[in-house]
Amino acid sequence: MLSLIGWWFLPSLVAGWTQSIWYSLTIRAGDPKPQPGHPRFARDRRTIQILVISLYLLYTIYEASWELRRQGNFYTYLGLPPTASDREIKSRFRRLAAVHHPDKAAQGTTSDGSEFIRLKIAADTLLNEASRFAYERFGPAVIEWKDCASRYEYAFRGTIMGVVPHYVIYAVVQYVLGFFGYLDFARYWRWFFLVAMAAFELHITTRPSSTLLSLLNPVLESPLFSHPPLLQFQLVALARRLCVTFYIALSQIGPLAFPSKTPGDSDKAVHAQIDRVTALANEVDELSGRLLDVELSPFKGDEEMLKTVRGKIAEWLVQNTIRADPMVKDAMGQSFRRRRVDAPAGAKGNR
Repeated sequence: MLSLIGWWFLPSLVAGWTQSIWYSLTIRAGDPKPQPGHPRFARDRRTIQILVISLYLLYTIYEASWELRRQGNFYTYLGLPPTASDREIKSRFRRLAAVHHPDKAAQGTTSDGSEFIRLKIAADTLLNEASRFAYERFGPAVIEWKDCASRYEYAFRGTIMGVVPHYVIYAVVQYVLGFFGYLDFARYWRWFFLVAMAAFELHITTRPSSTLLSLLNPVLESPLFSHPPLLQFQLVALARRLCVTFYIALSQIGPLAFPSKTPGDSDKAVHAQIDRVTALANEVDELSGRLLDVELSPFKGDEEMLKTVRGKIAEWLVQNTIRADPMVKDAMGQSFRRRRVDAPAGAKGNR
C-alpha cells in the first residue's frame, strides 16, 4: 500500500516527468520549449498536477475498497449475507466445521485448526445478538470486550474508546496545523467536513439500522462493481480513508485550481497601473514639448515673433478647446440669460 506521505512528494515528481514527456511529444524538434517562469509553463504544470493528484485520489479510493474486500468480515468467512438468520449461521458453521475441523487432518484434509478457530469465533460472535450488533459497528475489536454484555454497553464503549478519541485527535492536529499556517486554504470546509464526519459516524454506529447501507450495498453488489456488501464498521473505515484523502486533496488541488491572492496584491496592482500611466503622461508631455520646440525653431532669436506666436497659440487653444466645450457654452449661456441677453447660438448645454 502506498503511503499517504506520498501525497506530498509524488505528485510534484510525476507532474515534472509528465510535463517533460508532454513537451517532447507536442513540441517539434528545434522549437523552444517553455521554461520555468514562462506563463505557459506555469499553466501546463498546474493542469498536469491537478490531473495527477486526481488520478492518485481515485487510486486511493480503489485501494481502500480493495483492502476491505481482501480483509473480509465474519459473514464472508461463513459465506453468508449480513441478513442471515441464526439458523442459517448455525447450519453454515456445521457444514464448514465438518471440513475444517483439525480432526479432519487425520483423514487426509489439510488443516492446522486456524481456519476452524476463525470460523468458530465468527459464528459465536454472530449468534449473540449484542456482540453481533457491536461487531457490525466496531469490527473485530469487540471480541476483546469481555466486560460488555448488552447493546448499550458495547455502543458506549465503542463510542468512548474509538469514535471520540479519533475525532478529538483529528481536531487537535487540524487546529495546530492551521495555527502554523499549513491549512489556510478552505479552513471553514475542513472543520465543516470534520464535524459532519463525526456526526455521521456517531449516527451509523449507534442506530439499529443504516439507511445509507441499505441504499449503497445493492449498488456495490451489482455486476458493475461486484463488491461484497459493507458492514457499518467497514463503511466507517472507508469514510475515514476518504476523509484523509479529501483533506490532502484540498491542500494539493485547492491552491492550484483556485489560486488566492494575498492581501495587498490588488493595491500593488493599482499602484503599478498608476505608475505606468504617470510615466506615459510624462513621456507624452516631453514629446509635445519637443514638437513645440521644433515648430518654434524658425523664430528662434526673434523674441517679438515668438511672443506673437505664443499669443496666437494661446488664443487658438481658448477658442477651439475651452470655449468649444459644451459645459463652458452652457455656463456662458446661463450667464447671459441672467443679464437678460439671449444665449449665443449653439450654447445648448451638455444635455
